[in-house]
Amino acid sequence: MTVPVVAGDGTAVHPERWPKGQSPLPPDPAIESRIRALLAKMSVEDKVGQMIQADIKYVTPDDVREYRLGSVLAGGNSKPPEQPYPVASQWQALSDAFYRASMDTSRGGLAIPVLFGIDAVHGHNNLVGSTLFPQNSALGATRDPQLIHDIGEVTAQELRASGISWTFAPTLTVPQDVRWGRSYEGYSQNPALVAQYAAAVVGGLEGKPGTPSFLDAGHVIATAKHFVGDGGTRNGKDQGDAQIGEETLRDVHAAGYPPAIKAGVQVVMVSFSSWNGVKMAGNTALITGVLKERMGFDGIVLGDWNAHGQVPGCTNEDCAAAYNAGLDMLEAPDSWKGLYKNTLAEVKAGTIPMRRVDDAVTRILRVKMRLGMFEAGLPSANALAVRSAEVIGSPSHRALARRAVRESLVLLKNNRGVLPVDPRKHILVAGDGADNISKQNGGWTLTWQGTGLTNANFPGATSIWAGLQAQVKAAGGSAELSVEGDYKQKPDVAIVVFGEDPYAEFQGDLPNLAYRPGNDRDLDLLRKLRGQGIPVVAVFLTGRPLWVNREINAADAFVVAWLPGSEGGGVADVLLRAPDGRVAHDFHGKLAYAWPRSAVQTPVGPAARGEHPQFPYGFGLTYAGRGTTGTLSEDAGVALSSGQAGVYFTRGKPAQDFAVRLIDANGKTMNAAAVPAATPDGSLRISALDYKAQEDARSLTWSGAGAGVATVELVAPEPLDVDRETNGDVLLVTTLRIDAVTPGDTSTIGVGCGAGCVGRVPVGQQLSALPRGQWLRVGIPLKCFRDAGANMSRIDRPFEWSSQSGGQVAITDVSLGTVADRTLACPIHGNKP
Repeated sequence: MTVPVVAGDGTAVHPERWPKGQSPLPPDPAIESRIRALLAKMSVEDKVGQMIQADIKYVTPDDVREYRLGSVLAGGNSKPPEQPYPVASQWQALSDAFYRASMDTSRGGLAIPVLFGIDAVHGHNNLVGSTLFPQNSALGATRDPQLIHDIGEVTAQELRASGISWTFAPTLTVPQDVRWGRSYEGYSQNPALVAQYAAAVVGGLEGKPGTPSFLDAGHVIATAKHFVGDGGTRNGKDQGDAQIGEETLRDVHAAGYPPAIKAGVQVVMVSFSSWNGVKMAGNTALITGVLKERMGFDGIVLGDWNAHGQVPGCTNEDCAAAYNAGLDMLEAPDSWKGLYKNTLAEVKAGTIPMRRVDDAVTRILRVKMRLGMFEAGLPSANALAVRSAEVIGSPSHRALARRAVRESLVLLKNNRGVLPVDPRKHILVAGDGADNISKQNGGWTLTWQGTGLTNANFPGATSIWAGLQAQVKAAGGSAELSVEGDYKQKPDVAIVVFGEDPYAEFQGDLPNLAYRPGNDRDLDLLRKLRGQGIPVVAVFLTGRPLWVNREINAADAFVVAWLPGSEGGGVADVLLRAPDGRVAHDFHGKLAYAWPRSAVQTPVGPAARGEHPQFPYGFGLTYAGRGTTGTLSEDAGVALSSGQAGVYFTRGKPAQDFAVRLIDANGKTMNAAAVPAATPDGSLRISALDYKAQEDARSLTWSGAGAGVATVELVAPEPLDVDRETNGDVLLVTTLRIDAVTPGDTSTIGVGCGAGCVGRVPVGQQLSALPRGQWLRVGIPLKCFRDAGANMSRIDRPFEWSSQSGGQVAITDVSLGTVADRTLACPIHGNKP
């Protein structure tokens, strides 16, 4: 069949100009015959069920039994019930439960095993005790395809040991603007390196096609993502629009797909993003014309998390257009029940042709049969699962991860020969990243954002401090840990570990590449120690290049450690000499992304409009090669203000250009530019108080006593689009203290979206149950406000608190986040699962 190109300015697709390919697996007559026989027995309900993937937070094994769903996934914050930090046996039990449900024919359905997918993107990062590898941007610096293959193989083994046989990896994006919050998921800005790694990692995860190892009991299904152009969106905006030509889309952003298909990848996940205004989830020409027909991909084409709902004319619960464009399975985590109902009706009405349905189900069954699912039995019966304690986090697996850390470190500066450090000296280890295993892992680590964790959540892992301490002690030296850089004995050298806090996806999008604009805490620490005559080694934890010229200047040596994962000892291996004085491990890593000369140099590198990067692609000093770095320009090219996306109120003050507005019971408004302040009728008063610092919080007091509703609200300088955050599991988080409430409290917390547009959530009863006088982070899912009527794409008042009851509350911060001490429940709307 010939797929017409997408018409329109800049959106024409010419499949004949794309690489021609085919699956490395010739059609297996036995499998194809089994598929045809099974299809003939399946009802339309059975088929539609196979084409839907639900999230384990919103679906039960009994739902799978009833709806015959083909797949379930565990999203970034979805875990076995009541198990926020699951171990292998808990994943196995859940996987077994879903498998049993899918094979249960007591209600008349056919026995078709359910696929269970998860984001294992730097090791099995959803499993306590697993081996956590450096994030992909670090692995790009290793230039070691065999290492990448071996990491895939270990990840597959630890997945199988937990009863899971499908990972949503590898990410084959080619980020061109690292303001994008998902940049660390990309191996490199260089498409040639991404293409080389694509074949290596798929081979490690799945085994080699045509050999007995392919998709055997020690390997898993791999997913190439996100097709296509997600790394090329304008301004690096997540889920944004790649405004580029077809040649760039093909040669840069699709570079990893032909080698991944040739290596046997079984699933391709389609991107949230658009290409020249056309949502990828609805792009027939690229999905069917290019991926399936031209490239010869014969596996499952999967949609991303409710991405189909962004296709024009679609909702999360209804999108025939995505199926007709060529998606075989839609990821409908919390919308699956409505999607099932509507898709079934559309298939019966012919809106989705039966040939399209049969093609989709054929592909799904083909992958399941290639994996041997119909014969494998319970996931917990897999040989690796039976001996999971020996497999997960094994010494050999951790040794591989430690090697990956060593190979990924990039040395940007080593003046005065401060590195390598003599471990027989007295060493101060400072900075908030030194003994912080969560921070050295980043996002997609035990939780979606990788936040809310302590070192205790990582049994068997080693912090950078612990790795340094062990080697220094073994060599006869001494080490001292102080986050703030204080010390009992003046050190011979200080190693300061600092960098980005964990984030994932759009939560990491940046307006520019300045590191911590408006917060010079880390810079001050480096300068303080160096000012005391102490040689300073800076170890920078980051998922991407950032403008850190000031920090580089403030240190004698500067090492980019990226997000190294669970094996902090790998950092010590390279920074420290061997006890006998030898260089045990030289620096190996070379930049897979160019480093910016200013905070506004985006993109960096060949596309940087003639401005040379500070450190080019491929840069990396070594001990053997020596070399020094001169003083760098400290002109950021932009004002280093404290503005940060998703932060509305911080340390008792509104974010830059935001305003605090009070509305009294009579509807009269006033801006509270200074405190104390009160509404004209006295129904609401605001004053300053101390939380952690002087006047870093605000106290709000409602008078009640028969007055009407009074409101405090934050007003944004321009409308905010938080639709994508709403589509995820993002919360509006308020750090507050309840000081007084009245019986029958009528408080609501809401967001506004223009005149007459608001979504309010009643919170009085839930707030009344909170302890008095205790500071807590209280979260409300953004979905609650959407369901209450807010248009989340044009929020002009991202926070409001209304009450007509007497009460008093203190607030210090309001922001978007994914971690809260208490998450309030939404009112029930509709019949969502």
